[in-house]
Amino acid sequence: MHFKLFCQFTKIGLFTIGGGYAVIPLIEKEIVNQGWLDRTEFYELLAITESLPGVFATNIAALVGYKVSGVRGGILAALGTVIAPFFIVILVAAFFGKVQDNPYVVKVFKALRPVVVGLIAAPCYTAFKANKMTLKSLIIPIIALILMFFFHLSPVWVIVFGCVGGILYHKFKGEQRQLPKN
Repeated sequence: MHFKLFCQFTKIGLFTIGGGYAVIPLIEKEIVNQGWLDRTEFYELLAITESLPGVFATNIAALVGYKVSGVRGGILAALGTVIAPFFIVILVAAFFGKVQDNPYVVKVFKALRPVVVGLIAAPCYTAFKANKMTLKSLIIPIIALILMFFFHLSPVWVIVFGCVGGILYHKFKGEQRQLPKN
């Protein structure tokens, strides 16, 4: 099982272009198809991964590997996501200076931009559907986006305000439930 996890995540690391959120659809497809996790478990791990510092693809691989096969599975899955990109970056660094102005190389990189956007948008849509989100549940993320984009509020403050707001909301909701009904 450990070797299979390593190979699976090495393949994912090898074929993921764009990194970060672009890796989500590939990991989801491979992990769910293998029967290692169902979609709900995968999206729970995804939510945890988004709150962790560090490289997104490596974090999700480590969590999936741990869930599937313990500590060794987590280490091997994380290592699998790192091996292929490491060697690719070494190769690119060695040769890119010689070909960076090549018009075909420039066109390839320009062509990859919309692909990466699509790879990032696909899991957003899937998560939206899987979590049965409504427009009402998007109010807070939209407000956060507006605060960061138009008012240049640091994402750190958005997270702090979100945490405080969530605590106050659940405290208020908990007190409402405890009130005796007349």
